[in-house]
Amino acid sequence: MKLSIERATLLKAVAQAQSVVERRNTIPILANVLIEAEGGSVSFRATDLDIEVVDKAAAMVERAGSTTVSAVMLHEIVRKLPDGALVSLTDDPRTGRLTVEAGRSTFALATLPREDFPVMASSEYQTNFSAKAGDLRRLFEKSKFAISTEETRYYLNGVYLHVAEGESGRVLRCVATDGHRLARIDAALPAGAETMPGVIVPRKTVNELRKLLEDDAADIAISVSETKVRFATSEIALTSKVIDGTFPDYSRVIPLGNTKRLEVDAGEFAKAVDRVATVSSERSRAVKLILDEDKLTLTVNAPDSGMAQEELVVAYGDEHLEIGFNAKYLLEIASQIDRENAVFLFNTSGEPALVREGTDASAVYVVMPMRV
Repeated sequence: MKLSIERATLLKAVAQAQSVVERRNTIPILANVLIEAEGGSVSFRATDLDIEVVDKAAAMVERAGSTTVSAVMLHEIVRKLPDGALVSLTDDPRTGRLTVEAGRSTFALATLPREDFPVMASSEYQTNFSAKAGDLRRLFEKSKFAISTEETRYYLNGVYLHVAEGESGRVLRCVATDGHRLARIDAALPAGAETMPGVIVPRKTVNELRKLLEDDAADIAISVSETKVRFATSEIALTSKVIDGTFPDYSRVIPLGNTKRLEVDAGEFAKAVDRVATVSSERSRAVKLILDEDKLTLTVNAPDSGMAQEELVVAYGDEHLEIGFNAKYLLEIASQIDRENAVFLFNTSGEPALVREGTDASAVYVVMPMRV
């Protein structure tokens, strides 16, 4: 195998592939990226046995072939090469080395045989459809903060992607929850997605997806089966196993009878919570919200460190209410809100609160209260 490729193109392709590779590997081949050169392109494939990323890039291929080389090492070398350099990759099967040359720099890297590289079994996808990258990014980015990190409830360690009944017809929906807070985000249902089975997309896959979704206008081809999900653009394809489990019936925890309505500037609210939470004890991080007519008072009382209080002018016309929340949860929800105003709907101090973005019904957040 022998090929030449521009540094910038190579860096982008290798960077996207190598981030999937686990840093601590007991199986040496999994630390490698599989390089396959053919025709006028080269592909870089990396896997951790749960996720596989294949990145294609244009290159001048003199001699077709394939090999595997340490993903992190190749990425570090390419990253340190000068801008605008033309990089040549030459594989010598006799010595088992891949030579990387650029300008006056030469590196000879150890390789492992490509036959040992695990390729994910291709599966029949029941549903294939296409969606805009901007819509997908919004679905996943806005919901992923609520993903549970608790390994025992493994079915909550991802985002539940499914087709659901929205307020104005069927929608493509992402839901994530950890039992303390929940995010439910809707987008218009793309053509062809009607029969999609609901799948739980793992946290790592959701984080890796960001690389595919940088260009808002790009079309992403999505394929879904009971066990796998695949997202692809013309240059990069990400295939992932889905979490084998049943996502709980989240509709039961979304309160419908909350009538006490508070409207507040989302940015101001987040800053105020952040300020008063400075004195809260790390363990509980409790913030108390005291609601009176058109006034919200945030208080924190930590016996060991002190107290803090801040008042905000808000729109609120219901009876006096005192309710406590974890400051971290309030901040995370407030930071998701794109509109100017956040709308909180409360019932009593012991029941969950519903949060919306202004008049937008496509994003709903639920947060459980805590005793303060």
